[in-house]
Amino acid sequence: MRHRKKFNHLGRKSAHRKAMLANMACSLVLHKRIETTTAKAKALKMYIEPLITKSKNDTTHSRRVVFSYLKQKEAITELFREISPKVMNRPGGYVRILKTGNRLGDNAEMCMVELVDYNETYTEAKAAAKKTTRRRKKSGAKSTEAATETAKAVEAPKAETTEEKTEE
Repeated sequence: MRHRKKFNHLGRKSAHRKAMLANMACSLVLHKRIETTTAKAKALKMYIEPLITKSKNDTTHSRRVVFSYLKQKEAITELFREISPKVMNRPGGYVRILKTGNRLGDNAEMCMVELVDYNETYTEAKAAAKKTTRRRKKSGAKSTEAATETAKAVEAPKAETTEEKTEE
């Protein structure tokens, strides 16, 4: 029976799948963004998010645990030195999946996997949104002048009509 064995095997044996996910995770840590199929991206997200959570606690034990998954020293140092301080206050959701369309050769659904805090377009948008400017009402001065002119124009015909009445 296959009860409670819901896991995408990606059409590979377990050793091949573990090696592929480890290589993809190392590439994601080193390059901050990779392009892959959607099925692999979802499997990668489940694979790397617990490792990023473990990297928040920089101890020898957590480094060894993460190294047993990734198996590349450069990726481990990058993860513990640069990525973990950036995501220290984030409670989860370190990876974003952006769908990019279908691949030409086999029509596989492609996507871009990236670390959330390293996307410049979203982080710059937040910085620009925080900037507040005060705006003065420049048209206010013009409108007060126009209002006084119209008031004078309204009063002038009334004055003329009163003068005409007195003359008659």
